[in-house]
Amino acid sequence: MITLDQTFKNVFLIEGKVQNYDWGGKKFIPNLISKKKSMATYAEYWLGAHLKAPSTIRTKRGNFSLDFFLKQKPIEFLGLRVANTFGKLPYLFKVLDVNKMLSIQVHPTKKAAEIGFDLENKRGVALTAKNRNYKDRNHKPEVMVALSDFWLLHGFLQRGKLIRNLKETSELNFLLDTFKENNYFELYKMVMEFSQERVNTILKPLAERILPKFLNNELEKTSPEYWAAKALVNKSSKNIDRGIFSIYFFNIVNLSKGEAVFQDAGLPHAYLEGKNIELMANSDNVLRGGLTSKYIDVEELLKNTKFEETIPNVLYGVKNYANNELVYRTKAKDFKLSKIELAKDLKYKSKSKSVEILIILEGSATVIQNLNRINIDKGQSILIKANTNYKIISSKGVEIYKASVPEQK
Repeated sequence: MITLDQTFKNVFLIEGKVQNYDWGGKKFIPNLISKKKSMATYAEYWLGAHLKAPSTIRTKRGNFSLDFFLKQKPIEFLGLRVANTFGKLPYLFKVLDVNKMLSIQVHPTKKAAEIGFDLENKRGVALTAKNRNYKDRNHKPEVMVALSDFWLLHGFLQRGKLIRNLKETSELNFLLDTFKENNYFELYKMVMEFSQERVNTILKPLAERILPKFLNNELEKTSPEYWAAKALVNKSSKNIDRGIFSIYFFNIVNLSKGEAVFQDAGLPHAYLEGKNIELMANSDNVLRGGLTSKYIDVEELLKNTKFEETIPNVLYGVKNYANNELVYRTKAKDFKLSKIELAKDLKYKSKSKSVEILIILEGSATVIQNLNRINIDKGQSILIKANTNYKIISSKGVEIYKASVPEQK
C-alpha cells in the first residue's frame, strides 16, 4: 500500500490506453493524443480503471495504475456514496474511431451478467477464452456522442418499416409470413439458427445484386443495401455473415456532431462508421449477433435481447448556460456525460460530487484548484477527486467532455 499524504493534490493528469482493434482508423486517435503513428489501427482510447486496460495516474510520488491508486482511499477519491454503492470507479470513458463496422451486439442486465459470469466460472471457461461471454459481473449501459457524422444500427425497426424492408427485398420476401404471424423473436431466432449453408444460399443472390451498385456509388447510406454491401465487399471468405439479415431488421441511425443516443441492456446495436465519445458502466460484456468473426452464442444472445420495436431517441443535451455545460441525461446510475465548451476568457466553476474524468477534444485550458494549477492541451485528460471545488479557464477556447456519477435521486 502506498502512503497518501498532502503531497497528493485533488486534480491529477491521467493517461489512457489505446486498443488496436482491426476496425479502427489510422489517424484520429493518434492525432488526438499526440501519439506517433504506426501501421496499427487505433480503434479505442480507454480512460478508466477497467482491469483489462487501466489508465495511468501521475502523482508527485510517481505514476500508478488507476485501479490500484483508487483502492488506497476509495471514499476520499470516489466519494462516500460512490464508494459504498459501487466500491470502485463505476464507469469507463472511451473515444472511438469506427473505420469498419463493429459487430452487432447486445449487453446483458446486471442480474444476467452476475449469473452468466458465475456459471462460466463454474464450467471452467477461462476469462481469455474465445468462447467466453461474460468477462465480469456488471451490466454495460452506454451513452455515445457523435464527434463527426456518425452511423449506427440501433434496435428493431417499427413493425410497418420492417415489413416494408422484407417486401422490397426480394431475397428476404420468404421471411414475411414468419414475422407477420409471429413476432420479432421468431424472426430473429429463425435467421440466427439457420445453418451456414442456408445463410449462403439465401444471401449470395442478394450480394450479387447489391455489390455492383455499391461499387458504382449507386446506393444511399440511408438504405440497408448500402451497409449490407459494405459488409460484404472485399470479404475473402466464401461464407456470408448472417449479420446481414439484421441490417434489414434494425434502425439505421445517422447522428450529426454533438448528437447522442443511449443504449440500455438488451438493445441490439452496431456502430457502422464515424468518430464518437462513449461513456458506459465499467464492463466489457458483449453478446454478439453478427458482422464479426468472433464467437456468437445464439442461445445466450436470444435470452438477453429485447424483441420490441425501437423508436430512436436522439439526445441533444440540456444546456446550463450559466456554466457553459451541456448534460446528456440518461437513466443510468453508473455515469453521467456532459460537454463543457468555453469561448475565449470564459470560465467553468464546479464542485465534484463524485470522482470525475475530463478529456480535452479541442483547444487548451487551465484547471485551478486552490493554489494548484494544471495546464492541459488537446488529447490530455485529468481526474478530479470527489468533493473538490475547481474552475477551468481558457485563453483561446476549449471543448471538454466530462464523465461523472449522477447524484442519487
